[in-house]
Amino acid sequence: MCTTGLLLAAGAGRRMGTPKALVHDADGTSWLRRAVQALTEGGCDQVYVVLGAAAAEAVSLLDGLSTQTVLAIDWAEGMGASLRAGLSAVGADGSVLVSLVDLPDVGPDVVARVLAVQHELARAAYDGRPGHPVLIGQGHVEPLIAAVHGDVGARPYLDAHDVTLVECGDLATGVDIDHR
Repeated sequence: MCTTGLLLAAGAGRRMGTPKALVHDADGTSWLRRAVQALTEGGCDQVYVVLGAAAAEAVSLLDGLSTQTVLAIDWAEGMGASLRAGLSAVGADGSVLVSLVDLPDVGPDVVARVLAVQHELARAAYDGRPGHPVLIGQGHVEPLIAAVHGDVGARPYLDAHDVTLVECGDLATGVDIDHR
């Protein structure tokens, strides 16, 4: 099964004080590079990165990685706008695994576990709490593009459909980091 990784990294990171695509750990590890590598090493055939705030600076952090970049022109509207831009760029030719740049402990092992279930809709869960990454089957890409807008992401769509939860709490916390 051909699966494209889609990394959402377009936001301004207001609570963080900087776009999360530009954040580095104390040891210098780029969150953006780590997230791309998690998708690639976890089994995604290709990776698209959605950028918005500080896009020019973020693109330079992707040097040497095999990615496609997508500029979400309306990124300031919210996650739904970024997700729509990314899904539209990827298209409906296969499954899409959506992840977020601000999940620093989500690694290739989580990605591989979610991909292994091969369901139309699946998402990582951490101690039973739904999280990311989220697997969107080919038949759900176009309807999801139509459903997301502004700051309304995939949650209402996923809540209305049968989604397989894939427990990954033994591998990571799945907590998104909003503050330094």
